[in-house]
Amino acid sequence: MDRLDAMRVFGRVAELGSFAAVADQLGVARSVVTRQVAALERHLGTQLLTRSTRRVSLTAAGVAYLEKSRVILN
Repeated sequence: MDRLDAMRVFGRVAELGSFAAVADQLGVARSVVTRQVAALERHLGTQLLTRSTRRVSLTAAGVAYLEKSRVILN
């Protein structure tokens, strides 16, 4: 897993609130996006997103990591 790519994907999911929308934008399967975010969560040892059938929202750890990842990516 390329962590910088995973950070970018996570940031897009956080912004759009949808794995499917990010997958469409990137032209990849939804499972690719899901796996990248899951791998990032495993690496960090924490859950970044709360998933339901209708929406995706950030956890407290997700909010903090999103801020830090934006600084790194900029």
